[in-house]
Amino acid sequence: MKCEMAKDNVILAYYGELPDELAGPLEQHLMTCEECRHELETIQSMEAPLAAMPMVEPTPNLLAQSRMRLDDALDSIPPHGLLTRFRTNFFAWMGHLRSAPALATLLVGVGFIGGNFLNRYEVANQPRPRTGPTYTNETHAVIGNVTGIDRTPDSELVQVHYNKIVPETMEGSLDSQEIRELLLKGAMAPTDNVRAESVSMLAGECKAGHECPSRDDGKGVRNALLVALRYDKDPGVRMKALEGLEPYVAQDQKVRDAILDSLASDPDAKVRMATVSLLEPVQHDSSVRKVLRNASTQDENPYIRTVSYNALQGSDSIQ
Repeated sequence: MKCEMAKDNVILAYYGELPDELAGPLEQHLMTCEECRHELETIQSMEAPLAAMPMVEPTPNLLAQSRMRLDDALDSIPPHGLLTRFRTNFFAWMGHLRSAPALATLLVGVGFIGGNFLNRYEVANQPRPRTGPTYTNETHAVIGNVTGIDRTPDSELVQVHYNKIVPETMEGSLDSQEIRELLLKGAMAPTDNVRAESVSMLAGECKAGHECPSRDDGKGVRNALLVALRYDKDPGVRMKALEGLEPYVAQDQKVRDAILDSLASDPDAKVRMATVSLLEPVQHDSSVRKVLRNASTQDENPYIRTVSYNALQGSDSIQ
């Protein structure tokens, strides 16, 4: 293996992209070549300083404003006139006529170099089994916002469409950490259907007994459902959040308080009715009884007043 190819393969090896059939020749070359070994050590020494640098994510508003300014700048460029385009094309055509022999030689050289690079690309990108999510465009960039969610019927496969610098799609299992992170971003998306799909899938994971821990940093699936229940303007999204929080009513005080707030102040009657049934396991709690008592006398919906009153009677019989 020559040094030129070895230096290219050193980069692929550092990022774990080097094919197995090239790993052995590269290792043998590094044992005998001081220059290429120094190249690898230089790349490895960059890892610690880069890892220490903080990664600042631009806000979706900043990305949207930047794209709008770029579109405005492109629209403001005046089009070339007919005379200008004719003069440019004429001189370009004359140049092609005068450099035809040289152009043919150049094309042969470009074809040879292109074939060499194509062969390297095919070797470096031979199909390998993947265990994680698959991407349509693996660019290491900041995720701006989630634009759509598609789920394969009767399966755990989910496609989450999101914006980095360019639109991108990730496909993977709902149990995948990458998919969950995107669904958490989707739960905060400005688009109603994206928020609804994200909250519905996250709630389904919690209701199915999958891992939905409560985190002190305010992140995580359960925290996202609490935020959706308290602040989302779509009653359908709030109903889905209630379904996902149901398993934690008895054990998580934050979940119980959020459900009590919904019973007391949610503007949608269907959401308030759903909270009464969720509070059944904790009807003996004094704070729950207080909110149920208020709902049984003050709620504008007669059905909610009735079910709240019946729930109070049931808790009395339990005591």
